[in-house]
Amino acid sequence: METKIKNVFKEGAISPDFIANSIAKHQSKTQIGAHDIFLGQVRADEIEGKTVSAIEYTAYESMANLKCHELREDAFSRFNITCMHIYQSLGRVKAGEICLFVFVSSPHRRVAFEAIEFVVEEFKASVPIFGKELFEDDSYQWKVNT
Repeated sequence: METKIKNVFKEGAISPDFIANSIAKHQSKTQIGAHDIFLGQVRADEIEGKTVSAIEYTAYESMANLKCHELREDAFSRFNITCMHIYQSLGRVKAGEICLFVFVSSPHRRVAFEAIEFVVEEFKASVPIFGKELFEDDSYQWKVNT
């Protein structure tokens, strides 16, 4: 059975309501004993005396979605997880707003902890998403993931 490649992208910031609704949808899945989430938030970093006011995200969407699909398959083969969701912002996201939401569910907490760390680290290392850090003075620089 071939699994459909999902679109992980959301235009703009990921809202708290979207996050809460995603979690609430899992209440009927009674084999789940643990959820772990990672929320990436845009920081107002100061770089060379300038403050980041937002990040504008772009991506090679088809390639990024394929990489996320491969990451999903890898995570399910490595860990006894029940569900896994990744949502990444595209476009402008202001400092303080959520730009990445990763959600993992499993029967037991330790597995959820290990799986979320694996997924987030692999996502940051391998998915072709680019962030342009926008400064308050309208200048910018391309973000380097650390």
